[in-house]
Amino acid sequence: MSHLLTLDKPPHARIRRLGTPRGVFTMLDVEPDGHTRHRGIALLVPGFMGSKEDFLPMLSSLGRGGYRVLAVDGRGQHETGPASPDPRYGKGDLTRDLVAVVRQLDAGPVHLLGHSYGGLVARAAVIETAGDRSLWASLTLMNFGPGAVSAEQQERLRLLLAGLDAMTLEEIWPFVDDQDADTPPHVREFMRRRWLKNIPEHLAAAAEQMLNEPDLTAQLSTLDIEKAVISGSPDATWPPPAVEEMSHRLGARLIRLPGGGHSPNVHRPDKAATALLDFWDRTDGRGTP
Repeated sequence: MSHLLTLDKPPHARIRRLGTPRGVFTMLDVEPDGHTRHRGIALLVPGFMGSKEDFLPMLSSLGRGGYRVLAVDGRGQHETGPASPDPRYGKGDLTRDLVAVVRQLDAGPVHLLGHSYGGLVARAAVIETAGDRSLWASLTLMNFGPGAVSAEQQERLRLLLAGLDAMTLEEIWPFVDDQDADTPPHVREFMRRRWLKNIPEHLAAAAEQMLNEPDLTAQLSTLDIEKAVISGSPDATWPPPAVEEMSHRLGARLIRLPGGGHSPNVHRPDKAATALLDFWDRTDGRGTP
């Protein structure tokens, strides 16, 4: 679970509910600074147990850089919920959700960023569409590794799966509440409410996917799309050495963010935003940055 420190939103951020053929998805929509030339659009996909709010610390900086930024709650998460009357939570279903969102936006190719489990879904979407340049301007994987999570995290996921079979989300909360002692009370309460809005079937499906995800680095490396890998450290979910090796195999730009932990978007937001803006600005959607 991400460790949020603030819920402050940029003054020009708005909550948007986007209807698509796959259902209705809730997102934070931040237009670029009014005094800055519009340079493109980015779609940010949060991780396991996460939500669009995980990206709040970066949104102002990305907007000032000239980008329209959309951070989305995926199917099963926070304010999106099930999204449609007959929800399914397989990797292919979440992949098709992302593609539907981008097509509905109809704003040209997007810079796609996936954090943690969001990286798993983002990678799948790019592979499924064969890196379609009408959809994707670039792909950034943030603290996501080549395949399944570490042995330590696999054990935690198995415990969660056992809990989901026998307990309510309210009963599980004390076991997943690992916020720092200095987390503001209103942020901690948001985290609790967000956890309770998770769809249990989504949590179970995502946990199984992270336990069994194959290494698709070779397949992704063949696609003609600009790629970046952000490695915040320390991180026990996908260890940084494995993340960095994946980056080299992809021929991706590697962005190291020491002190960023598993969520550099929260713990090193200014440096993460600066690195992303540099990567996106050098990407024209046709060649190598």
